[in-house]
Amino acid sequence: MTNNILQHFNIDQFQADLLHWYNVSKRDLPWRRERDPYKIWVSEIMLQQTKVDTVIPYFNRFMEKYPTVYELAKADQQEVLKAWEGLGYYSRARNLQNAVREVVSEYGGVVPSNRKELGGLKGVGPYTTGAILSIAYNQPEPAVDGNVMRVFSRLLKIEADIAMPRTKKLFEDYVRQVISTEDPSSFNQAIMDLGATICTPKSPTCSFCPVQEHCLAFSEGIQEELPIKTKAKKQKPIAYVALLIKNDQDEYVIEKRGENGLLANLWQFPMVPIEEIGMEHLETWVYSEYGIRIQLGEQKGKLKHVFSHIIWQLEIFEAYTLQAETDDERVIFIDKEAIGKYPFPVSHQKMMKYL
Repeated sequence: MTNNILQHFNIDQFQADLLHWYNVSKRDLPWRRERDPYKIWVSEIMLQQTKVDTVIPYFNRFMEKYPTVYELAKADQQEVLKAWEGLGYYSRARNLQNAVREVVSEYGGVVPSNRKELGGLKGVGPYTTGAILSIAYNQPEPAVDGNVMRVFSRLLKIEADIAMPRTKKLFEDYVRQVISTEDPSSFNQAIMDLGATICTPKSPTCSFCPVQEHCLAFSEGIQEELPIKTKAKKQKPIAYVALLIKNDQDEYVIEKRGENGLLANLWQFPMVPIEEIGMEHLETWVYSEYGIRIQLGEQKGKLKHVFSHIIWQLEIFEAYTLQAETDDERVIFIDKEAIGKYPFPVSHQKMMKYL
């Protein structure tokens, strides 16, 4: 099937046009200034679900703090999560550190250049594997994400649904046949840049595209109809009351989330699943859950935080307690000035203005 589509596709000229454009127009990104597999790895993990402009300052600070695999491997996870604070998808940071520790213990601190070994590391999926192997080690491996599938769906007029998991394998097959074997590093980065700057999801600027003459979708005027992607299910809304509990020493109650699941090992203000508990039972629930007797105060605000699969609808209340400790090991009482030392998810960072 791939051979039929590529039968009349001038691969050599396409590579030449794409790479010429990239060499002249490539974005100046900090992880591109050297082919360090560790830095490329960190950048690719940060770039998942996150825009380049957002990632750059985080990447620079992260590299100052953890310039090699050794510094990251021996770091305290709470410090790593604090350095990641605001980027979201915190499992990326935990998996990255766990994988880096394996690189240090099993591979002598050298990021593997073998697909099987690299892909066996925690959190390193097919895309990240392909990105590291091609960009850092110049191996002709596909690195296929949503950007790449959009570019190739238009370029080759592929009408497969990119929301279907099996479709990624199809695109990997196409990329593997078209990729430059002489300079796969620049080729994959060129496709990434093309998708980010020209072949964008909406209103692609085809008049500036260096490979316009190769694009089957453009030749038929259907570039904005591709890629085909079925809509994801709507996120489920969940209502919580978030409590800013303060005692007589002006200490606030914060809670460490569990080691697994959403926002694992981050800190938060206590949250009450209010539809399940009800406002009339809130104070009783807090005592049974945390061993803290409170008196509910006034509402301070509302906010909504959207995850990929759920939406938190948060009502923020202040509350008061006479206690200064509890037997619950998840919970600590802490001065307002010290709260900033702990890693919090973005939604709870926003609540701090009410303290």
